[in-house]
Amino acid sequence: MSWFIFLAVLNGVCISLSRILNGRLSLSRTAMISSYCNHLIGFIFLSLLVLLVHGGSFSLPQNAPLSAYAGGVIGVLFVAVNSLVLPQIGAMRTSLLVISGQMLVGVLLSLILLLLKGQTLLAMIWPIAGMILILLGVSLNQQRQVTSDRKPDAELGRHVPNKKKPAR
Repeated sequence: MSWFIFLAVLNGVCISLSRILNGRLSLSRTAMISSYCNHLIGFIFLSLLVLLVHGGSFSLPQNAPLSAYAGGVIGVLFVAVNSLVLPQIGAMRTSLLVISGQMLVGVLLSLILLLLKGQTLLAMIWPIAGMILILLGVSLNQQRQVTSDRKPDAELGRHVPNKKKPAR
């Protein structure tokens, strides 16, 4: 079990590094070029890995429905949007908002599935409370950003408004 926990943490590190590198690339190019480079290099790497592991005896699925490829489209959009957003709002805020979005969708999908099974909302009290906390955290973070025109006062350990001197 600890091996899987390690892999999950390593996956998070790789995702964060990928976001930061794509964000940097999108600053010198565009978000679409960054996404294209990400997926092209990923395709080459994965193709070499498949050839190495399967020795050329790998075949593509013949009867896969068109919806099976939706994950690829969503992945491209995810990388492109991250490349666009990350330089604007920063790596930490982007990561927090992405994780918040993932949590919200997970809770909403769980709610829908439970309601389709005929269960009551009482069975979902903790996931609903979690969703409310996520929304509250995002809201508080947004309010903090609005007041970011304050600088820390090192002596007092609190924030004070920036006072600009008038031009003479």
